[in-house]
Amino acid sequence: MLQIKNLTITHKKDLRILLEDFHFVLNPGDKAVLIGEEGNGKSTLLKWIYSPEAVGAYAEAEGECICPGERLGYLPQELPEEEGGKSVYDFFAGEELFWEQGPQELSRLARDLNVPADFFYGEQKMASLSGGEKVKAQMARLLMAKPTILLLDEPSNDIDTQTLEWLEEFIARSQQAFLYISHDETLIERTANVVIHLEQIRRKTLCRYTTARMPYKEYIQHRNAQMQNQRMNAEYEKRHEEIRQEKLRRVMEKVDRDQENITRQNPSGGRLLKKKMKALKSMEKRYDREAEDMTQMPETEEAIFFKFGQGIKMPAGKVILDLFLERLSVPGGGENRILAENVRLTVRGPEKVCIVGRNGAGKTTLLRRIAEELQKREDIRAAYMPQDYEELLDMSKTPVEYLCQSGEKEEITRIRTFLGSMKYTADEMNHSIGELSGGQKAKVLLLKMSLSGAEVLILDEPTRNFSPLSGPVIREVLREYGGAIISISHDRKYISEVCDSVYELTEEGLRLTGER
Repeated sequence: MLQIKNLTITHKKDLRILLEDFHFVLNPGDKAVLIGEEGNGKSTLLKWIYSPEAVGAYAEAEGECICPGERLGYLPQELPEEEGGKSVYDFFAGEELFWEQGPQELSRLARDLNVPADFFYGEQKMASLSGGEKVKAQMARLLMAKPTILLLDEPSNDIDTQTLEWLEEFIARSQQAFLYISHDETLIERTANVVIHLEQIRRKTLCRYTTARMPYKEYIQHRNAQMQNQRMNAEYEKRHEEIRQEKLRRVMEKVDRDQENITRQNPSGGRLLKKKMKALKSMEKRYDREAEDMTQMPETEEAIFFKFGQGIKMPAGKVILDLFLERLSVPGGGENRILAENVRLTVRGPEKVCIVGRNGAGKTTLLRRIAEELQKREDIRAAYMPQDYEELLDMSKTPVEYLCQSGEKEEITRIRTFLGSMKYTADEMNHSIGELSGGQKAKVLLLKMSLSGAEVLILDEPTRNFSPLSGPVIREVLREYGGAIISISHDRKYISEVCDSVYELTEEGLRLTGER
């Protein structure tokens, strides 16, 4: 069992309270998912539970975490920088219980995670692995330590569909307790039996959390029904109060007119009017007191508002890409390692294409080649969103500095308005990009692409860092986009809702697996 008492976390730079007086108990068998918009403190909470010192550089935390006799296992959102220079073998050798793993145990783990049997002894540098392979390596080492409570920050990021399905089954069937963050709505729907919802309302000036011991779909339905009921009651009571106040106003105006017209010959009439006015004033005060107890409109953290590439239209017959690669390869072992052969891809008009495949198959390598080719073209404008945002983002700049071209006052105002629609606070607009969450960095890149007027988007895992609440907005934006999209994704909702064609990258090339 893990118990958290009286936890308050405050961001040091802007003194914003991320979490206040938080209480929670994680029981054996609980599969608790942390949800909330980007930058609401989900990863910070997970880090603090595992190691309070890990958040000390940017946040202050007061509270107590009690977990006697438990072994905590933590999967970070990104591979720690100090691990990147190690070989895969050295990475696993750093876990003491690695040496107690027999051949059968390692073989079973490799099969579950969909990696080669000799994966654990590889000489390849950890930093050179694909995004999905990094997650699998960290997950494998974590499981070797046999933790009783698993704290997982985006375990579904970048892993292939086969491993994603294993992860769902593993979480659902395990007797261990899980506290995890995921932006994969399908995984959450299939595994979570507890929902912890972190919110920042009133323009991120007030934090709020909700704990619900129910499946995710049930929580969302219950929350929406509750909000709708509260909204309807608030609107009804407001209309009723307005009618009541209008009646009171009319009566008071009539009494005022009568008082003005009263004459000295009818002093008793004047006394009656005064008495009536006193009763009306008393009634007005009572109405005011009752109004304080009226049902309030529900306060919610609104989803982002974002429109992408307005006015972009791509002719249906225009050839966007006609690619043929005899070999797709990467450097490795002193010579190029061939990933796939006879790779052909043709994209026309506003087609939305998704490339899937196992981790390490070369999807990101292929997408980089496509980006290089399309960004050279003069007849189209193409924009690229890499899996690793640091390839394009300047971590030392603020979002406003990064997005501004001229630095003129009008442009700065326009950029700040755009960022506001993406739910950035004024303080966050002045944070360096390196201080932002993964989802907030993704928003900066999307805004950059939108402002560029790109007619072709090349996206490597575009939804990987967006919350389950922002995900539907992003999918709708990309679905309605008038240009072409060439993407990599393992997000099943993104694939089914956005993509027209799905190709699997294999050693023999690209194979069409689905069309809409």
